[in-house]
Amino acid sequence: MRGTHFFKHLSCISSWRISPQSGRLIHGIFPSPLSQRRPSSLFRTFSTSSSSPPTHSWTSPYFSVRISCPKDKADVLAEALLCFGASSSSMDEQGSDEGNDKICIDSIFYDRQDVDVCISHAADSIGLKELPSYEVRMGEQYDWIKNTQESFCPVEVTKGLWIVPEWGNSPDAHATNIILNPGYAFGTGEHPTTKLCLLLLHGLIKGGELFLDYGTGSGILAIAALKFGAALAVGTDVDPQAITAATHNAALNDISPNKIHLTLVPPDGRTHEVVEEQSSNGMGVKTDSESFDIVIANILLNPLLDLADEIVSYAKPGAVVAVSGIISEQVPYVMERYSPLLESILVTEIDDWACLSGRKRRGLTVS
Repeated sequence: MRGTHFFKHLSCISSWRISPQSGRLIHGIFPSPLSQRRPSSLFRTFSTSSSSPPTHSWTSPYFSVRISCPKDKADVLAEALLCFGASSSSMDEQGSDEGNDKICIDSIFYDRQDVDVCISHAADSIGLKELPSYEVRMGEQYDWIKNTQESFCPVEVTKGLWIVPEWGNSPDAHATNIILNPGYAFGTGEHPTTKLCLLLLHGLIKGGELFLDYGTGSGILAIAALKFGAALAVGTDVDPQAITAATHNAALNDISPNKIHLTLVPPDGRTHEVVEEQSSNGMGVKTDSESFDIVIANILLNPLLDLADEIVSYAKPGAVVAVSGIISEQVPYVMERYSPLLESILVTEIDDWACLSGRKRRGLTVS
């Protein structure tokens, strides 16, 4: 399995590629798993001379995997598969019998060696006690770019806020339009957790804030924060392809490099101390604790629990911290973990997905 799959500590992923099989497509931006290894410092500088999305053989053979799993775990397993390396996941609801407690998930992979490890990690991440049964077959060549562009249409998050593909046109030229080419990092803004985070940012930002996107993926949240009026956005990821895609998207949205800092987190956990200067106003941006006015982590349940102290540590006292990427039934676990760290906690939900936000307790000491 490629290292960027297992060590996706921070990236947010979306399956905007279409499965050739019939069924309900799991489509949109998805939270990524975090390794339990905690880096002693969050950031290191990542620079690239190219603003174009990463290249890949988009018309290529693929492996089609059909997984049988309990119906009550199907949604979250489909999400986890995407996070650990699957290129798409769709539910075969038509082939499910009412009297059967199992349902099939159809997933697509580029690399056969990814399949076994991905399914194992995905099952473990959602607490499945037994590895689900599955079968693998080789698929024919598939034009990912064509089907991606056909599937990614402009998304209205709320009135006056649109996510628009690079190859499309905005339905409202006067709205706040976030132009995206998800590239290999994905991120189209359709998934409920992304919408929840965007709506939260839209209401929070008044102007001049420092924002940390803890898992930037396509850069959608960092770019949105700047368009809403934030002074600076920092986006982090362990996947260089995500950083490249986010850099490209920032350029598409005419975001100045001194307004957005996209940083690569090394999977080996080595310390990288970096201090950046925002040249437009001379504001020092330290990549250590208590630097940010708003911190958002849109990842999975287990890493949200394991890395709670680290996530909160980057927020200033009294600053807003939001965590998402969880289904509604997982809220009590997240609430219990974050209650000692945050106060005035609020929970918002869309389609059984949730976002929990609160303010960092003053006087709190976290490592």
